[in-house]
Amino acid sequence: MSIFKTHAWLTRLVAAAVLLTLLMPNMSEAQRRRGAPAFEPNVPYDGRFTWVRVRYVMPDFSSGSGFRGGRDQPWSHDYPRGERHFTKIVSELSTARVRLGASNILTLDDPLLGKYPVAYMAEPGFWRPNDKEVLGLRNYLAKGGFIIFDDFAGQHWLNFESQMRRVLPNARAVPLDTSHPIFDSFYKIRSLDYTHPYYGLKAVFYGFFEDNDPKKRLLAIANYNNDLSEMWEFSDVGMFPLDMSNEAYKLGVNYVIYALTR
Repeated sequence: MSIFKTHAWLTRLVAAAVLLTLLMPNMSEAQRRRGAPAFEPNVPYDGRFTWVRVRYVMPDFSSGSGFRGGRDQPWSHDYPRGERHFTKIVSELSTARVRLGASNILTLDDPLLGKYPVAYMAEPGFWRPNDKEVLGLRNYLAKGGFIIFDDFAGQHWLNFESQMRRVLPNARAVPLDTSHPIFDSFYKIRSLDYTHPYYGLKAVFYGFFEDNDPKKRLLAIANYNNDLSEMWEFSDVGMFPLDMSNEAYKLGVNYVIYALTR
């Protein structure tokens, strides 16, 4: 059976996003930023597509202690509502077996990461992997994994690029355009004219390729000057225009279908 459902579903993404209001409670931006979410226990691997969020320790350069604790962990931004809404959309639009109502949080050096074809990292501008995590991500990508970097902008690119050089020393970030297959893996994305939902910065989509060859497999995509998960999270409360949330879902669905079919 094809991973795609009938064409009728392709025109119903907006309706599906709106119907999520019946599935999840409302939450204001102020409530979300008040403190860290309660992290749920990981669920065992069972073959279904399961959303995996990458956890990392954030350095605290101001305290001299080396690492930052506290309630706000950048890697957790938009958890769990972002992934709950998004996986519901993937389930509605495709025949992929999707785990709903649960997701996993793993570090890059966790051996279990290799069981999952797609990983997601929020706020990579704060990401400072240790050597084991660097090796873990390198091996994950080499074995067929795909990672999405999201929710970062401006000068945060500098740290992200520096850490990716550690993971893939010879790799280069390649600006993507609509000719790349990832933008035609499910929806035909005809324009990449997106802006950051808060800062108004022009979004740029960068890819990292196997052997630095844009004709080969895309290993990672970076949504620079963008925050797709923010729009997934609040798609049921009217914080952003419906078209904006709709486009964010389209990109995410394309990413997942690309990763599952290559």
